[in-house]
Amino acid sequence: MLVEPGHLEISIRRQCELLGVSRASWYYEPAGENEENLRLMRRIDEQYTRAPFYGSRRMAAWLQTQGYDANRKRVARLMQLMGIEAVYPKPNLSQAAAGHKIYPYLLRGVEIARVNQVWSTDITYIRMARGFVYLVAVMDWFSRFVLSWMLSLTMELDFCVEALKRALRRGRPEIFNSDQGSQFTSDDFTGELEERHIAISMDGRGRCLDNIFIERLWRSLKYEEVYLKDYALVSEAQEGIGRYFRFYNYERVHSSLDYRTPASIYLARG
Repeated sequence: MLVEPGHLEISIRRQCELLGVSRASWYYEPAGENEENLRLMRRIDEQYTRAPFYGSRRMAAWLQTQGYDANRKRVARLMQLMGIEAVYPKPNLSQAAAGHKIYPYLLRGVEIARVNQVWSTDITYIRMARGFVYLVAVMDWFSRFVLSWMLSLTMELDFCVEALKRALRRGRPEIFNSDQGSQFTSDDFTGELEERHIAISMDGRGRCLDNIFIERLWRSLKYEEVYLKDYALVSEAQEGIGRYFRFYNYERVHSSLDYRTPASIYLARG
């Protein structure tokens, strides 16, 4: 848990680095959405986790069947704030932020056969009792080992770059895959990969299933941890998610890994 300046001879910046949170999260206040919108966002997150092919039109229709007065325009704004979109190809929409390069998807038909062959990253919405934060993680595809993660109040660039740097302290992948979000197409982010001669791969726009392993991670995290809790503070979210990822890496067996843990595979790579 973070402590106030003056009570410990360590800066807020360093405390945040040690705990793995964005420095902005120290100044956390509940998000500026009203209570009704926060309730809608909770239901949108739950339904999107079950049905990631729901766009704003279908999501609005589903919310109305649940008794919510939510038109498509309102739902579309909230989904954009949450950083989610329906999973289906969208022709002519594959554009990152202005001036950012889009890289091709390199993994179609590729057999994932070894540790550090492919890493991937993504951002997801994490609800709080009142408000929300964002979570970024980096994962090794072959072992499903979560290499690094960080929380932030906004989908800023810095916490994504920091998560990448932390993961790279563990090793170097041959290919790094992400979506086309502005954080991952930024020069700061891609520069870290290019500097290390890592091939860059990016999902097709609106195709989260191109990054299927990390999407499964989000589903497991939310059903097995986040939806069971109502974090009041970022420090509570940090503690709960950190505990879950330790469980996920070192204790949770995966049928797709012949009932082994991610750590038993990733840490045995040598």
